[in-house]
Amino acid sequence: MTDRRHTAETSRVLMVLGVCGALVFVLPLVALVVRAPWRSAGELATSGPIRSALWLSIVTSLVATVVSIVLGVPLAWVLARSRLPGRRLLRTICTLSMVLPPVVAGVALFLAVGRRGLIGEPLDRWFGITLPFTTPAVVLAQVFVAMPFLVLTVDAALEQLDRRFEDAARTLGGSEWFVFRHVTLPAIRPAVLTGAVLTWARALGEFGATITFAGSLPGVTRTMPLETYLALETDLDRAVLLSLLLVAISLTVLYALRGRWVGAALRGGGA
Repeated sequence: MTDRRHTAETSRVLMVLGVCGALVFVLPLVALVVRAPWRSAGELATSGPIRSALWLSIVTSLVATVVSIVLGVPLAWVLARSRLPGRRLLRTICTLSMVLPPVVAGVALFLAVGRRGLIGEPLDRWFGITLPFTTPAVVLAQVFVAMPFLVLTVDAALEQLDRRFEDAARTLGGSEWFVFRHVTLPAIRPAVLTGAVLTWARALGEFGATITFAGSLPGVTRTMPLETYLALETDLDRAVLLSLLLVAISLTVLYALRGRWVGAALRGGGA
């Protein structure tokens, strides 16, 4: 009887703490819905600045996601499968931008590819290419802060993947490229898709590195998060609507895809 009572008390405590934890996430979203200017939502949502910022956010975040897949999947393979010296340090460096303060990420990008940066200065001098305060700068900032989500997801899937199928393909004469394309990649497809969705969601909401490295030029670098920040200073209703719009887009995509791909990815890339 005592054990049952202790079990029941523990369950109640965990339930209360769990509900409190859920409220941390739920209450701010409820506040957005309650405070949203529903009567003027249509007029605000179709205004020129919002449409421009939304379109720019969607385009740049999708481009950043494609770039992250093209570069991040091979990087994850290097981290999980290669014998490259210092892989542990490289893995740490490649995920560092997830925890860096956004302004620091922007400053680092400036020092790397700004007009006086390590790579930016030769690009500007030899080819006349200037990245800061351009739309490609937005994409680069989004890739820098968002690609680690894809790398970590795919890296974990590769680590858990049963290698016997790959070994069997090599035994039958398959080249490394053939094995990767026809065995490894199909097996980790759920992880790649999950990582891509997380990367896209993070890129869509990127703010700090973008405003530091790309600025806030209307129609050029002013994405939805930047438009929301500016609206907060002058028009609270507009800021609330923009926030709610970003939440709705991200929540819809993540909820729709979670049951199909995220679970498979967490089980090891669908293997």
